[in-house]
Amino acid sequence: MTGFSERLVKETERERQSLIGVPIMRQALTGELTRYQYLEFLGQAYHHVKHTVPLLMALGSRLPETHRWLQSAVAEYIEEEVGHEEWILSDIAACGGNANLVRTAEPHLATEMMVAYAYYQIDRVNPMGFFGMVHVLEGTSVSVATQAAKAIGTSLGLPENAFSYLNSHGSLDLEHVKFFEALMDRVVMPDDQHDIIRCAKRFYRLYENIFRSLPSDGFSPPSPVGSEEVFYAA
Repeated sequence: MTGFSERLVKETERERQSLIGVPIMRQALTGELTRYQYLEFLGQAYHHVKHTVPLLMALGSRLPETHRWLQSAVAEYIEEEVGHEEWILSDIAACGGNANLVRTAEPHLATEMMVAYAYYQIDRVNPMGFFGMVHVLEGTSVSVATQAAKAIGTSLGLPENAFSYLNSHGSLDLEHVKFFEALMDRVVMPDDQHDIIRCAKRFYRLYENIFRSLPSDGFSPPSPVGSEEVFYAA
């Protein structure tokens, strides 16, 4: 009998392929990104990753009595995710960017919308839907992050400490993915399964929009928020 984790992968494969097909994603995997593009990616990653722990805390507070079995898993996720946004700022500094300006910059609209949708699902719909976001971000990272880090590092000559975020969420994170799969296989309520799949499909689209909001090359004019000034100003 197929477990829910396998069903989740199968029913969201079309959305996953759409994300991977975004031009800037292909550029990352083939080492064609500019330093400016990589810094823009890190900037937007910071502005959604910094919400991971608050979102998990909100999720834990919204779980009904029937879902108490998830509390220890959520607590483990929180412990694991604390401080990851600071890794991103360190990567930005290692690339020669201005981490302090990134910290105080406003995110792109696409980034803000993905984060807002996550809070909305937890607060107003079904907190279990947040696991759709976990599926998208962790699954995508494991499949492409390590390859992208190697390709970008080679083409740009950046130091290894400029890729702590990508490498930590790449192939080294396989055990975390196995933990998530086992957790999803314990989700048996049809409403929860439906909402996790529905949200995963939407989070794929929202995450894709973040990549599409990034500059398509290293010479594009800065966007109104998250502009080149944010990353390069002295």
